[in-house]
Formats: sequence, C-alpha cells, structure tokens
Amino acid sequence: MRYLPLTEADRGFMLARVGASSVDELFTDVPEAARLAGPVEGLPCHASELAVERQLSMLARRNTVAGEVPFFLGCGAYRHHVPASVDHLIQRGEFLTSYTPYQPEIAQGTLQALFEFQTQVARLYGCEVANASLYDGSTACWEAISMARRITRRKKVVLSAGLHPHYVEVARTMARFNGEKLETALPELTPGAPGDDGAALLDVIDSETSCVVVQYPNILGHVFDLGELAARAQSKGALLIAVVTEPVALGALRSPGEMGADIVVGEGQGLGVGLQFGGPYVGLFATREKYVRQMPGRLAGETVDAEGKRGFVLTLSTREQHIRREKATSNICTNSGLCALAFTIHLSLLGEAGLRKLAALNHARAVQTAERLARVPGVKLLNGPFFNEFTVRLPKDARLVVRAMAERGVLGGVSLGRLYPRADGLARGLVVTASETTTPEDVEALGTALEEALA
Repeated sequence: MRYLPLTEADRGFMLARVGASSVDELFTDVPEAARLAGPVEGLPCHASELAVERQLSMLARRNTVAGEVPFFLGCGAYRHHVPASVDHLIQRGEFLTSYTPYQPEIAQGTLQALFEFQTQVARLYGCEVANASLYDGSTACWEAISMARRITRRKKVVLSAGLHPHYVEVARTMARFNGEKLETALPELTPGAPGDDGAALLDVIDSETSCVVVQYPNILGHVFDLGELAARAQSKGALLIAVVTEPVALGALRSPGEMGADIVVGEGQGLGVGLQFGGPYVGLFATREKYVRQMPGRLAGETVDAEGKRGFVLTLSTREQHIRREKATSNICTNSGLCALAFTIHLSLLGEAGLRKLAALNHARAVQTAERLARVPGVKLLNGPFFNEFTVRLPKDARLVVRAMAERGVLGGVSLGRLYPRADGLARGLVVTASETTTPEDVEALGTALEEALA
C-alpha cells in the first residue's frame, strides 16, 4: 500500500477540531529536556521512493537466494516448488483481507477452505479429526504436550533425542510456566539409525508419564516404525505424540495415526508456503475424535442452514471468546489462515496421486545425493531408511565445512554444531536435504564443493 501523506488542510482541520494552534502545541506536556533538537544522529535523512527502492534492492542482493544456488538445507524448513496458482488464489481480496470468521453468513468461503484443510490434514496424518491450524510446528508440538497433560493428568514428558532442538526449546520455555517435567536426550551419530533412541524411550515410559514425543522422520532424517512405541506408551496410560516437520514425506511413508499415534502435529510449510526467511509458517494438529474437546485452536464444521442448504460454521467453541484464564484449553487465539489456505490449494492441485509422485521424486533425489556424497573421501553416510533428508559424518567440524561450501556458492546442508552448539560429539554431523528442486548438476556441485572443502 502506498504512503499518502496528509495535506496542510488536513492537518489544519484536525488541529482546529482538538483546539490546538500548531503540531508543536500537541507536545507541550513533554519536558523540553526530553525533546530532540534535531535529527537522531546516525540515522539517514528522508529519501525519495525511488532512492529507497534502490537502497533496499541493493541490500537484498547481499542475500544468497535459495533458487539461484545449489540448495541442500532442511531441518524443519524445506524448499519445494510452489505453483504460481497458489499465490494467485491466496491474494484474492476475499482471502487476503479476511479476519476471524465469527459471522458464518458472510464467511462461507473462508470456513469451507478451513473445513477442507482439516480434512486434508486428518487424512495426511491418519487421524480422525484435525483443527483449523496453529501458528507453526513448534507451538503445535507444545500444545500437544499441554493437551496430553489435560487428558492424563500427569506431568512427566519424555522427548525423543530425535526431536528438533528448536521444538525442545519451545517446550522448555512453556514448561517453566505449566510445570511439566521434561526428560530429554541428545541424538548420537551412530551408523544405521542416527538419533534413533526407540529402545531407550521404551525403558523410561512409566505410570507417571503423560506423553512421549517423537519426530517422524527425526531430526537426522531417520525413518522408523512407531507401532511398538505407541503400544508401550498406551499400555502405561500415556499418549504418543508424533511430530512431522516435512509433510511431503507422508506421500511415501505410513502416517503416524496408522501406527497408533494419539496426537500428530507438525509443520505444514513444505506445501504451499515458501521459506520466507523463517516465517510465517503453519502448524498442523490432528488427534483421535475422543480427544476433540481437549484439542486447542479452532474447528470448522459442516452443517445445514434453515433451508436445508449445506453450510460451514466454527463448531464446539471459538476458544478465545470465553477464555477462563487457568481453565482455558489453550492460549492459541487464532489460526494461520492464509498459510493454511496456501497449503490446501497446493495439496488440492497435487491430489493423492500427485503427492505420491512428488514424494517419490524427493526420495529419488535424496538417494542420488547420498550416493554422490558417499564417494567423497572421509565422509560416512549414517542413515538406514530415510526420505529426503539424511545425515553424514565428516572428518572435521561441519560448521567450517558449511562455510567453505557457501563461499563456493553451494548451500550444502545444516551443521549439527549449529543446532547443538554445546554438544561436541555432534560437531562433525551434517544434515543434507534434497527435493524435487534438486538437479543432477546441483548434486555434482555439492559433491565437488565438499571434496574441496575437506581437502
């Protein structure tokens, strides 16, 4: 939106209405010593719109653009091709400017989109019911932990070593206020199943455990069966919470709900939502129908009007309209509506067959990338099963290697030293992600850059 300054006549009219003779008179209550006598030192003076555009464009060119270089970053935020039709549709005024759909009679389009979104998330996650989105994956994870406490009335939370460390930090922050007791561990760079602590998790589940939280695939890219863990947790009266940071993976893998997970949450950014400098993203949340009244956030439902015509409403409750402080289900008061719509449009364009093809292409690109890196001297591929993300162990600190590759114009992965800065045992780990946007030339550029960085 363009900035349209007021005219002198506009200012004069407003000053006359409030009974002031000048703008300066509006500041008479501010002590003279607290007023600025001139421009703030160090700040640039005003400039024309053209000059500002040029300056901002110059600053933007200092960024490395994901689509212009070989790109192998992941760990919770993924680069996928988003069809142009997604942006075209979400920028329609009916969606772009709409707010909370409290009045269903004038918000049928928004409510129907949310209803379809919930259906897609429930099917993707293998659950019976999903809400109308949360802020992002990390806050969705915390909301699941909080929901498990309400259901089980327990406070012991077991977090898998394979859970994204940023999600762990969010949980730690919130647990300070809610009183949950978190048990955490660090992943290990062991060949075959990096970060897989399934056996250890089975041993620590007891009658005091509220929930067990696992990531699928985990932070190091490992894929594993959740069935045994779900059964053990449920036998002790605990819930299994599965976190999915890469929604495209579920086009190829069994859904967590199918394997017995009680609550499935995650990040929806991989479908319809670009990297966007880290946000805004969209949190996904699904669960069993019997837990629906403990589920946070909004729920769009289908109904009929007085004439028997199909319609959509916010059902059960809109939560924030009657918050009762300590008795409130959640502090989530809104949903990521526009990002949820982008997710829905992208997934609708793909369809089930398209999602499966997209997932297969992602996996194929990752296999090609892993095979190329395995030929680099000193590099050890650690993963057993993986989807589009895997971990390698390097002969030296991966942070130094990542910087060296970046200087060669290749964004070669996420160093575990960056995610776990105080864990020396993980410093040589590098998580590499490939997607349908990865070309054979990108793979070869990565292999060459890694060979040069390790030489």
